[in-house]
Amino acid sequence: MVLVSVDIGGTFTDIVSIENGEISYYKVPTTPKNPEIGVMLGMSKYLDGKKIDEFLHATTIATNSLLGQYGLELPKIALITTKGFKDVIEIGRQNRPELYNLNFHRPKILVPERFRYEVDERTDVSGDIIKDLNVEDLKGIVKNLEKNNIKSIGICFLHSYKNPENELKAKKFFEKYIKNISISYEISPEPREYERMSTTIVNAALAPVTSEYIRKLESGLKVFGTNDIRIMSNAGGLIFGDEASKRPVNIIESGPAAGVIAASEFAKIMNINNVIAFDMGGTTAKAGTILDGNFEITSEYEVGGSSHHGRLVKGSGYPVRFPFIDLSEVSAGGGTIIWKDEAGGLNIGPKSSGSDPGPVCYNKGGKYPTLTDSNLILGIINDKMSGSDFELRKDLSTKALEKLGNPYEIAEKAIKLAVLEMARGIRLVTVERGIDPENFTLFGFGGAGPQFVVRIAEELNMKKVIIPPGPGVFSALGLMYSDMRYEARKSYPEDLENDYRKLESKIKTKLRNPEFLKYADCRYVGQGSELTVPVTEINKNKIYKDFEEIHEKTFGFKLNKDIEIFTIKLFAIEKRNKPKIKSSESKKSSSYKRKVYIESKWLEINVYSRDSLVKDETIKGPCIIEENGSSTFIPQTWSARLGENDEIVVIK
Repeated sequence: MVLVSVDIGGTFTDIVSIENGEISYYKVPTTPKNPEIGVMLGMSKYLDGKKIDEFLHATTIATNSLLGQYGLELPKIALITTKGFKDVIEIGRQNRPELYNLNFHRPKILVPERFRYEVDERTDVSGDIIKDLNVEDLKGIVKNLEKNNIKSIGICFLHSYKNPENELKAKKFFEKYIKNISISYEISPEPREYERMSTTIVNAALAPVTSEYIRKLESGLKVFGTNDIRIMSNAGGLIFGDEASKRPVNIIESGPAAGVIAASEFAKIMNINNVIAFDMGGTTAKAGTILDGNFEITSEYEVGGSSHHGRLVKGSGYPVRFPFIDLSEVSAGGGTIIWKDEAGGLNIGPKSSGSDPGPVCYNKGGKYPTLTDSNLILGIINDKMSGSDFELRKDLSTKALEKLGNPYEIAEKAIKLAVLEMARGIRLVTVERGIDPENFTLFGFGGAGPQFVVRIAEELNMKKVIIPPGPGVFSALGLMYSDMRYEARKSYPEDLENDYRKLESKIKTKLRNPEFLKYADCRYVGQGSELTVPVTEINKNKIYKDFEEIHEKTFGFKLNKDIEIFTIKLFAIEKRNKPKIKSSESKKSSSYKRKVYIESKWLEINVYSRDSLVKDETIKGPCIIEENGSSTFIPQTWSARLGENDEIVVIK
């Protein structure tokens, strides 16, 4: 049996294959404009004509398309909405994301005013239809859609989450003319018109691009004997390709979610309950918290928004109301550009060199020094980067850094800035959630993660770091350990037991034998935001009591006010058979010496090959452990050993 998982990142596409317990890792350059080409070229090169039994996937196609990156363009889309409400999407919440920034620009409106159409229909807040939809009113809209070559539409009527009859009627009419139709009742059946409309529009914008990408991928996979694609969702579970095509808002944060799942599953194997997953690739670094074996889920996200030291700036992106793994993200990756401001201060990011042209040392036309260039001239990574087919040009990196000052001093300062930035991102998902990171184990992965992760642990006063097997492709490996996971929700439930049962029936059609996790978004009557409560017993009093405990734990107080259940949610999980990976055999460790610039000094330190490490044999820092696709730096006062599951355990 051959299992293959593929994670497309901003710089590299990671491929993992498992056959009879034997695992193989591959990295190939991402082909941004047509990401499926890089996947097929990599698989053709390394799989040697083997037939695939299962194909799992994480992709950045949705985010890149929405941001207009790499020349990926969104199609023309239209909005059909209730009379008097076409400008909701432009008015928004009147947020002031950057109060003192005179040059702030809101993200581009995805649907220009000329493609926003109003329909004379109305449903009230109780779900009663005040005015039926007259399909005759839609015929004039169809002519305009055809005239303007509109490929996708979003339909969002007032209070359709309570009664979708008019939306469903409109969808049935437009299906005769338009292939891609997104209706808010199916995408985001919740109150708050702006967020629901925004989510529906984002889905409508992504549907043509995502469905075409998945179609091409399925076509290419026929050569390998399969066209069955399972894709990682934002919520940390796999969904089928057809679901991703219809609801691409499901896969906006597909890749980062896979990394958290990988850390969560690997931690279970090692019997570690509290973990911080730290994933640093070529463009960004992401951090997520796993507490008592569970990762946090949030329902609020702004795709394409800007961040301030890892904190999302509300109002700077496109709001999407959908389940996401709670992550912080900072603009610090191997390709992050180092620069000086007008005052001569050294800065890193947010701009990245990506995969094209990439860091200066790639010799592909990059002009600006990056964190990868810094680690190269400092000796942290080798000239012949393990796992790559080309030699890194240290001379080019040195020349680029010299433009900013003494290259070694600049490189070391840039690394320290990056460590501070990434530590700040981890504090967002720990300290600001009332969690002490010192009580957690830090998992470091991604192509650049092991180069920085122990230094970050030092900054956070953490005592234990795990470098898992294949850290450079760990998110792709995490796909192998993921379960199928589908979500459904209903706002303002009237009969809890019956409403949960209806949600179960809705999802059972997609999965064979699912287990169900129930949640309820609750709030005090009059509050403007909710807290998510895990539902262990379908009993209102029990849910209310749990809500008050969570409220007091979160905010430090509770109120003597009535409580209401705003939205109920159901996650259906179908367990997959997880592959068993053979552990490596005992061997004799070997090393060589290399000069590395540490704390303004050149030191000759040991460099080990990960393949040569002997289980439970301790090696002391400062030292470096090299492997395909990554290098781990162990500072002084830290020591490392190879664990039972081929993980590197680093302790202070």
